[in-house]
Amino acid sequence: MEERANLMHMMKLSIKVLLQSALSLGRSLDADHAPLQQFFVVMEHCLKHGLKVKKSFIGQNKSFFGPLELVEKLCPEASDIATSVRNLPELKTAVGRGRAWLYLALMQKKLADYLKVLIDNKHLLSEFYEPEALMMEEEGMVIVGLLVGLNVLDANLCLKGEDLDSQVGVIDFSLYLKDMQDLDGGKEHERITDVLDQKNYVEELNRHLSCTVGDLQTKIDGLEKTNSKLQEELSAATDRIFSLQEEQQQLREQNELIRERSEKSVEELEKELELQIGMKTEMEIAMKLLEKDTHEKQDTLVALRQQLEEVKAINLQMFHKVQDTESSLQQKDEAIASFEEKINQVMSSMKQMEESSSLEKELKSEKEQRQALQRELQCEKDTSSLLRAELQQVDGLKRELRALQDEKAELQKVCDEQEQALQEMGLHLSQSKLKMEDIKEVNKALKHHCRNCGHIFCNTCSSNELALPSYPKPVRVCDSCHTLLLQRCSSSTGS
Repeated sequence: MEERANLMHMMKLSIKVLLQSALSLGRSLDADHAPLQQFFVVMEHCLKHGLKVKKSFIGQNKSFFGPLELVEKLCPEASDIATSVRNLPELKTAVGRGRAWLYLALMQKKLADYLKVLIDNKHLLSEFYEPEALMMEEEGMVIVGLLVGLNVLDANLCLKGEDLDSQVGVIDFSLYLKDMQDLDGGKEHERITDVLDQKNYVEELNRHLSCTVGDLQTKIDGLEKTNSKLQEELSAATDRIFSLQEEQQQLREQNELIRERSEKSVEELEKELELQIGMKTEMEIAMKLLEKDTHEKQDTLVALRQQLEEVKAINLQMFHKVQDTESSLQQKDEAIASFEEKINQVMSSMKQMEESSSLEKELKSEKEQRQALQRELQCEKDTSSLLRAELQQVDGLKRELRALQDEKAELQKVCDEQEQALQEMGLHLSQSKLKMEDIKEVNKALKHHCRNCGHIFCNTCSSNELALPSYPKPVRVCDSCHTLLLQRCSSSTGS
């Protein structure tokens, strides 16, 4: 409370002295004007009063530039000041930026307006100031009212070249003491009161400065410790950076090796894939050709089996005929033998008949019978020659049967070889990552083709046979063609 009152008195005195000096100088001030510098020092102390301490990794930070930055958000006209302060390269600290902000606001003659905007928004100032701070109490509005009188001044301040960061804000009371000596005797009591207030303020200021010195000493110690720690961490970090750079170099070399190996492996895999694709296409073509060849061979085997069955039937018929001819030949031989005996008997009887004339007629009749028997014998000989020719034909058919059997054996051997080749091809396909079961299913599924429509079907779907105009014998057809042809046949017969 006393500190706030002292600051208020100092603010009144500084503004009064500044206005009096400005009036004597023609209301135009520069940066070297001592009352103006003391005004900024007092203003800085007023803004610092009750300011909250913010902690960072370096230490405690206490700056009045934070509340001044709120003016840019609350009053867009102050954005030029904030931009100019941020663009000054010689300002390194928040204190220097806050002092530069006060300089520019005073030159714009809007310092009172900007501070009034801040005090009107105390809910935002509460983030930076304690509840008993000067800017949070009624004294803040009093200061704003006092600052309105400074709008009559023209301040020409140059920020370039000014060391605002390292300036020490100490109030020079000699200015105000000289001013008090010039007062007349009628205001002696007020002068004594002001002197006592100044004394109290000086004592409070000394106490505050001693605390500030102690805080600064602790900050310096903390900064030295932090600096030593940071140096140690920096050395460790540099060592770590060197090790990481070496590891990064090693990793790059390893990455290059891995990339080269991967590129080579990818090229080899692409070549192998192309070979596999080519082999697959060749195998598919070979499979189709083999399927077509096997279908043709199966058809020829079926035709040969039918011919063999027909030959067997013919052989059976010829065998029965041969047996019949042999039995008839045996009977005819017996008849010939009996006829020869009869001829012998006739010859003996003819001799006897020569002896007697009565037997001449019998002899003639016997001759006629003999001639008839000779004719029958000749006929029997012709039939026996025909039977021999038929036997020769049977022998030829047997030879043809043997030849057909030999051809069947050769075809069976070729079929076995083809099946073995198919099995070897299936094993080769399994080695090139194709499953043998799929190929067998495809072989089973594509076993026969329909002679009518030409499509390929399995055995169960093409088990019917019908006679077609292009084939003289019944051939294999699919179920759909079988039913369609039967319907056509039935419709044509019905019509």
